[in-house]
Amino acid sequence: MEKQRALLAAVAAASLLLSASPAGHAAPAGKASAAQTAPAVLAKGLLSPLHLSDGPDGSVLVSEEFKGQLTKIARDGSKSVVYRKADWDVAGSDRRGDTIYLSESQGAGPMDPRPLAGHIRSIDADGKQRTFGNLAALEMKHNADGGTSYGFKDLPAACASKLPKDVPISYKGQIDSHPYGIDVYGDTIYVADAGANAIVSVDVESGEAETVAVLPARPHTFTAKEAAALKLPGCIAGHTYGFEPVPTDVKRGPDGWLYVSVLPGGPEDPVLGARGAVYKINPHNGRVKLFADDVMSPTGLDMDDDGHVYVASLFGKGVLRLSAHSSNQTVVLPGMLAADVDIRGGGIYATVNTLPAPNAAPDGRVVKTPLDD
Repeated sequence: MEKQRALLAAVAAASLLLSASPAGHAAPAGKASAAQTAPAVLAKGLLSPLHLSDGPDGSVLVSEEFKGQLTKIARDGSKSVVYRKADWDVAGSDRRGDTIYLSESQGAGPMDPRPLAGHIRSIDADGKQRTFGNLAALEMKHNADGGTSYGFKDLPAACASKLPKDVPISYKGQIDSHPYGIDVYGDTIYVADAGANAIVSVDVESGEAETVAVLPARPHTFTAKEAAALKLPGCIAGHTYGFEPVPTDVKRGPDGWLYVSVLPGGPEDPVLGARGAVYKINPHNGRVKLFADDVMSPTGLDMDDDGHVYVASLFGKGVLRLSAHSSNQTVVLPGMLAADVDIRGGGIYATVNTLPAPNAAPDGRVVKTPLDD
């Protein structure tokens, strides 16, 4: 039950766990669609295709994050490298006209001891690049969630003394930045900063970055069964732990609010169930409202014109549709290890098989299925 502020640390640890636990892939993730067909495969053989967006000329842009590469998948399935920086995490991308925007970072958490760095990079139609929006500097100056408390609030000292040393009893948000998903709207780029636990806006013209909102802690009340499964002292049963929220993607909805998928910090062990969520944020005043709870490992999202939210459930059953009116969940694109989703042109695009099994060749895929009316 370690805190995990860096998303890659979370998914890597979870990948190793679930590769040895078939039950992890069978976690409940909503009812199935009545007319489900096998999605068409547009590309395969990708390494950690954790992000997906609309590319130029009907193409698809895929961030192979562990490779530090942004790859374009043409309509005929051919691949070409748009951008590569092997020693950085190349994460979410989006497009405004002929200009491509992407986020990249390094030094996110204990798995990467390099100095904290992260920003937005743009690539125009002529290949000219620009770097702006110093997200790491913003976090180091303000520590967005520095006033947020995580961990146990009321655990008796006698019980706290029995916890493993790597389980923090309580703490405040620490300085960390890992820009992950992005969304371009007009002259503003909204960034889901998975390390800062916040949504950040970056002005395209000035390059200035500022915090829009901090996501709230994700509470979980332990049962005796969960404590035993995690080999934690039974005395934590009935006590609530505030886990860090890890924002993974952001999209501006047709109602003008920002919709944000949140992967819960801590273990991705299925014994704790579906603990992810989708929040909506007023971009003008930073007000945060819960849109959907009990979502299994949401790592990417998009929306349609009717306000329905589509979520890639990494350790669930594929891509889920969350109803705009009730947030009820329906599986609309079945797939294992679905990391991101893009809605366009009457179709649902997604990346699946995104995390390779140990000692196996990567076979991440881009797939597509029709969008039901």
